[in-house]
Amino acid sequence: MSNPQQLRYSKEHEWLSAAEDGVSTVGITEHAANALGDVVYVQLPEVGSTVKAGETCGELESTKSVSDLYSPVEGEITAVNDDVVADPSLVNSAPFEGGWLFKVKVSGEGELLSADEYAAFITG
Repeated sequence: MSNPQQLRYSKEHEWLSAAEDGVSTVGITEHAANALGDVVYVQLPEVGSTVKAGETCGELESTKSVSDLYSPVEGEITAVNDDVVADPSLVNSAPFEGGWLFKVKVSGEGELLSADEYAAFITG
């Protein structure tokens, strides 16, 4: 699977959708999901909390390791994906669809890459 062109990406392997009414969706990339292995536990930020670009806001635990989750933007968490909390394997099976992690009302952005820039980053 290639990285969807309409998304933007962080060097910490999160993706970010275009903002709709100021709210963007965040998840981890297929590259990150594959590197983690089978995700068995997801800890997400709380709705109403604020996140800062580049800072830890949760964690993903797999059969291989525990990895921090970083926010690619700053803003207020407006929703979390309860489906992925109940079934963490969605992160592996559908990282760009049902495996999204949280929604954030964006107030600032960190360094984000286009799909092509991210592809070059992970291969190079």
